Amino acid sequence: MRVDIDIEAAGRAAAYRLLTSVVVPRPIAWVSTVSEDGTTANLAPHSFFTIACVEPPIVQFTSVGRKDTLRNVEATGEFVVNLAPEGLEERINGTATDFPPGVDEFDAVGLAKEPSLTVKAPRVADSPVALECRLHSTLCLGDSTVVFGRVVHAAVSESVLDGDHPEIARMRPLSRLGKDEWGTVGGVHSTPRIRYADWPAGGAG
Repeated sequence: MRVDIDIEAAGRAAAYRLLTSVVVPRPIAWVSTVSEDGTTANLAPHSFFTIACVEPPIVQFTSVGRKDTLRNVEATGEFVVNLAPEGLEERINGTATDFPPGVDEFDAVGLAKEPSLTVKAPRVADSPVALECRLHSTLCLGDSTVVFGRVVHAAVSESVLDGDHPEIARMRPLSRLGKDEWGTVGGVHSTPRIRYADWPAGGAG
């Protein structure tokens, strides 16, 4: 048996709990920005995050409500997506705190910055991968704003590379699940896609 849920009747809070519990695991965009005057850095995790396009290379994340990240991106047109790795859970979670504007989350949680190559926003020094982005566009949807950023530069630690391939077992990215749950990389296996030309004549069964 299934339980039927009327999403509209359930309301926002119930819909949020349901969607964030079943759309899992969700990768984390640990987004760093800088204020319009360039004096204050901001860092926050966003778990509504994915690739939007490859040519041109565009990633997207969603700001639920109007937060410092979104305001800084709109003002400067730039941001960095830092990979959120295992071992930094407490600091990543700490940067989700609703600090008032003007607080530098790097300093608040004790994270080192490093300069980006193409944008003003700093990178997280301890993150193995950083995607430097320039704002492509935004899309307002209800109480949220989808931010599209064109990736203009990628900085990848040699320690996570297997040749030129970033290896998931070395990056160890965290993900968000439902409630206050976080996910880590478990078993990984490879299943190559089958071309139609190679599809077995007798079917899959």
